[in-house]
Amino acid sequence: MNMVPIPLSVPKHPFTEDKPVSAFPIRTIESAPEQSRPSLEALQSAFGIVPNIAGAMATSPILIDSLVGLFGKVHGGNFSEQQIQIVLLTNAVTNACSWAVAFHSFLAVKEGVSAADVDAIRERRIPQSAKNAALSRLARTLIEKRGHLDDQDVSAFLDAGFGNDRLLEVIAIVAASTITNYTGNVTHPPLEDAFQAYRWHAPRT
Repeated sequence: MNMVPIPLSVPKHPFTEDKPVSAFPIRTIESAPEQSRPSLEALQSAFGIVPNIAGAMATSPILIDSLVGLFGKVHGGNFSEQQIQIVLLTNAVTNACSWAVAFHSFLAVKEGVSAADVDAIRERRIPQSAKNAALSRLARTLIEKRGHLDDQDVSAFLDAGFGNDRLLEVIAIVAASTITNYTGNVTHPPLEDAFQAYRWHAPRT
């Protein structure tokens, strides 16, 4: 998996949220089912830690293996890491997964996404960068419309300079993050200290 390691220090950010309480065990490499351990080891190698959400997934080898396999494909695809984080952060906000919003806010900043674009996505607005805007809009529309894009949705993405192959690749990123987002919303893993500066809470409706 072509993922960047996590540094020991993170920039400060003004967003705040109460720390969630996990109702599911957070497995380590040692405590996870044997079939889940290779996937956790792969994440350990990629990030320098086993993210808590992966530890929560590890109770199910099928789930954790699906995540790691698909994310490996996604991060080895045609989008830059910065573009991937735009999509992943948008998905996390659209699916209201607090853990994933914090995690992908952190990674988006680390990959060079502007603070203005990160803030915009977190606040359900469109990023300033034209290509980031097209990616974020498509990702959110795919989720909200359950994949039923109309001609205008498709044209807006293609007009930003992307091809049909990239549109279909975004579907793979959305599929991968759906695993993470749904797991986070079911298991409520505690947020690691490294991501506390990016805590986020879904707006009340």
